[in-house]
Amino acid sequence: MTRPILLVVTPFSQEALVPLQEHFDIVQWQSLPSPEAFCAQHGSEVLVLITNGMAGVPALCRDALANLALIACNGVGHDAIDLDWADARGIRVTNTPDVLSADVADFAMALALAAFRRVPAADRYVRENKWSRLGAFALTRRFWGSKVGIVGLGRIGHLIARRAGAFETQIGYTGRRQQDGVAYAYFPTVLALARWADLLIVATPGGADTHHLVSRAELEALGPEGVLVNVARGSVVNQSALIDCLESGRLGAAALDVFEEEPQVPEAIAHCASTVLSPHIASATVQTRQAMAALVVDNILQHINVKSLISPVN
Repeated sequence: MTRPILLVVTPFSQEALVPLQEHFDIVQWQSLPSPEAFCAQHGSEVLVLITNGMAGVPALCRDALANLALIACNGVGHDAIDLDWADARGIRVTNTPDVLSADVADFAMALALAAFRRVPAADRYVRENKWSRLGAFALTRRFWGSKVGIVGLGRIGHLIARRAGAFETQIGYTGRRQQDGVAYAYFPTVLALARWADLLIVATPGGADTHHLVSRAELEALGPEGVLVNVARGSVVNQSALIDCLESGRLGAAALDVFEEEPQVPEAIAHCASTVLSPHIASATVQTRQAMAALVVDNILQHINVKSLISPVN
């Protein structure tokens, strides 16, 4: 290869890469017949890497990327990217905040409504011809007027609160600190918030600091009528405790877009009548994915033109 290499680790829009073709030889990690051989032969030629917050930098090539200068993360979360390692190597990291926040907030509300009104179960009830055979579908619980607790009142959390407020709900939140100028009720811990809430929406970043932030005590505090929605990271919720609480009836329902070992989903969750599930698609709209890809590329162009990065992480 005669030019610097842009290594694309995770699936990425080929159309969005077009402006970078004049600057790089673009290599798709997932298409390499031998990633080990590529790293040994060309690792030092990789200057920029595109990945996401779950894949990070492949472990087998980290030491070979002697001249890596930029990691462009296609997403807000950067859990799997070792920032201490990047800082020590002088590697800049970018992400794609803001452009996906509204879609994630929309989807959090869709999951909440689906869980409260049991929309997937009602859909199956009609499709399986049970309506005509068995009569009316069971009554569900209304969502409007409920108490909505948000774990993590960041960009996405604020948008969730605005949407939930349109349903005449009460809004509470928890986070590292109480935010100035925010009228929503603040709770110092997730446990205190769960005791108060009818619905707990997890919208906090993933990573070691929030690992199992929502565990058995919080789920039991939410209670047999409570609903959990997770649009953050699977690692934030203790999945084993979640299964136990759902199976025992100590938690009413869970609507999940993320899981601890994606794409693997435990059968106990998949077959539970009290769950609403989706395959990590909260931000997966055509418009948002285009905007995310454009921001990734714009950050890379800023880097190669020695200009300020648009959305730096470190």
